[in-house]
Amino acid sequence: MKKKTLWLTGVVCLSLSVYTCSVSKKTLPRDVSGRIILDTTPNRGPLSPQEAIKTIHVQPGYHLELVASEPMVQEPVAIAWDGNARLYVAELNTYMQDVDGTNENKPWSRIKRLEDTNGDGKMDKATVFIDSLLLPRMILPLDNRLLVSETYSADIYSYDDTNGDGKADTKKLVYKDPATQPDTRNLEHQRSGLVWNLDNRIYITVDPLRYKFNGTQLIAEKMNEGPGGQWGLANDNYGRLYFSSAGGETPALNFQQNPSYGYFNLDNQINDEFQAVWPIITTPDVQGGAPRLRPDSTLNHFTACTGQSIYRGDKLPADLQGDLLICEPVGRLIRRAKVINNQGKISLVNAYNKEEFIASTDMNFRPVNTVTGPDGCLYIVDMYHGIIQEGNWTQEGSYLRPQIVSKGLDKNINRGRIYRLVADNVKPSKVRPQLLKASSAELVGYLSHPNGWWRDNAQKFLVLRKDKSVVPALWALAQKGQPLARIHALWTLQGMDALTKPQLFDALKDADAKVRKTAVWIAEDFIQNDDADVLNRLDVLRNDTDPEVRFQLALTLRFNKTQKAKDIINYLVSNYDSNSILALSQKRYENMLAEREASRLKALAMQEEDRKLVNDGATIFKQLCATCHGADGKGINNGGKDMPAPPLANNSDVNGNPEKLIKILLHGLKGPVNGKTYPDVMPALGFNDDRYIASVLSYVRTNMGNSAKTVRPEWVKRVREQNAGRTTNWTMEELNKAK
Repeated sequence: MKKKTLWLTGVVCLSLSVYTCSVSKKTLPRDVSGRIILDTTPNRGPLSPQEAIKTIHVQPGYHLELVASEPMVQEPVAIAWDGNARLYVAELNTYMQDVDGTNENKPWSRIKRLEDTNGDGKMDKATVFIDSLLLPRMILPLDNRLLVSETYSADIYSYDDTNGDGKADTKKLVYKDPATQPDTRNLEHQRSGLVWNLDNRIYITVDPLRYKFNGTQLIAEKMNEGPGGQWGLANDNYGRLYFSSAGGETPALNFQQNPSYGYFNLDNQINDEFQAVWPIITTPDVQGGAPRLRPDSTLNHFTACTGQSIYRGDKLPADLQGDLLICEPVGRLIRRAKVINNQGKISLVNAYNKEEFIASTDMNFRPVNTVTGPDGCLYIVDMYHGIIQEGNWTQEGSYLRPQIVSKGLDKNINRGRIYRLVADNVKPSKVRPQLLKASSAELVGYLSHPNGWWRDNAQKFLVLRKDKSVVPALWALAQKGQPLARIHALWTLQGMDALTKPQLFDALKDADAKVRKTAVWIAEDFIQNDDADVLNRLDVLRNDTDPEVRFQLALTLRFNKTQKAKDIINYLVSNYDSNSILALSQKRYENMLAEREASRLKALAMQEEDRKLVNDGATIFKQLCATCHGADGKGINNGGKDMPAPPLANNSDVNGNPEKLIKILLHGLKGPVNGKTYPDVMPALGFNDDRYIASVLSYVRTNMGNSAKTVRPEWVKRVREQNAGRTTNWTMEELNKAK
């Protein structure tokens, strides 16, 4: 392990190496030097579920079982259980049905509801719960209702089956997107998630907001910055969220603090050793080609990281608890990461030495999601689809297109599998949850369940019901339960609007540091009106012995405008390690505020129309462009490998003739940029109107160290008309030759 990996103490490294050796038995074919023998001529055509499962290699102690396959499910991408263990499956039935993505944006996708009626672990009943959807990407079961969001829209609807036939018959709008224009971002760059977290907020990726559900409507809470991420959003037992970004080739990011406090990553939270992936199959269909491949033609690092989850069940080995699982569908593998906490700083380490937890020699194995199930096992969603990249990256002239066509990957459509990971020596639970019918008192009992799925859903249902008759039982649990049960009980009381200040003050004195941290987090809702009594109680914790409690204290007070809050934060920064997570987070936040103020002053000097262009462009950039270019325009640090896209900060091309930039945004860009090759093409954005293009460029050219003029919509219009017949991406060589 390289010295570059920070924060791992000798004890942690030693314990991890012992752990790795104890489970990493040689189950894969190897040569005399110990290297895994790769399958260099894998079968290209789709395999039956029975044959496909034989190609999936799992580390010793585990095996996979088939839960559902085609025709029961087709192109599955996300799953979620309701309280009675009925499994909802979101299908992208129009996704890349050929190499051109024909009919991709037709409303022909579905959400299925699957049931295991005999308890054998296999789904045997399927119903189309909702039909005629446009690429549904987010699902969240509430009580009998299912929240759904489709692609190209931030609207969220609630669906319900009121007559019990398994099909939704009511549809209600629970969140209306205030944007007046449709979301035209590439579907790979749009939001996902809709995760009900421990703090009773519902989180998504990309956009700078989260939601609270008031029983009938989702109430959006604006966040200071967007959380980043793309497809997939994980949460652990204590409400920590984990994002990933395929566009940025970053398997995990923004997990040091809750995203409501700002976007924050640390150097070496992952490193180049973690970034490297270890397929057992050659990988011809990777965008970027040779730079993304080893000499043996295997994928050399994460490029399609997605569908991550923290394992939180109780029917797999205990050492898997709390580990992060990350899907890599281009590499046909799933990473298992050990989550290392060193004084509040989180880092990730591969659980195996140059191997993966799960990997397949089947070219069509496309794991895109992982979820802990009600039976305590881990579930894997395999899209089992030939093409995994969206059409912007498979156009004529792209690297991918001939690879896909020559291998016949465009012919594999209308399939999909769901597996569950099972321990060899532990039988999954056959207890079928009936939480939708459970009494509130029974739900309180489930807050102590060893499987996080049960705890989460019991809390969610209690918050939705707001049955005050169980408040005494909840408070008793908050005082005398195990730490995790106490934490859930406190958040449940808070979500029911039933937690009193005296109870909060008791929790702030809890003997367990994680419970104290939870109480400090909850206190944020109590100081909205600058409650002096609560602030005084929080002040006592400025010298708490636990660094994570102190860190949460600084975060809780971050947006409080009182002098008391500022004094506490200043004390925390001044009296503890300047390299602590607390100090680094606060420094990053203050730098961000300074940059925003500088941008604000610069905008004040602009004309009104220019100012509006820049402001609109800032929103677009942070939602779309930052994924690959970085929120500060300085590029993405993806663990030591090449950046996925060129930096834009202090960029001579950005500050130069705007016509070059307009052409790039209208028609895209491929090939080397100033002598450097990047893995992805810059997709064309010309389907957006002239003002959209002008706004993005105006923001980029006037911020991030750039000092050029704004771009007018009429300039975009002129360039668009001059190049109306163009259908291919530009190259920098062409652009540099143009007059």
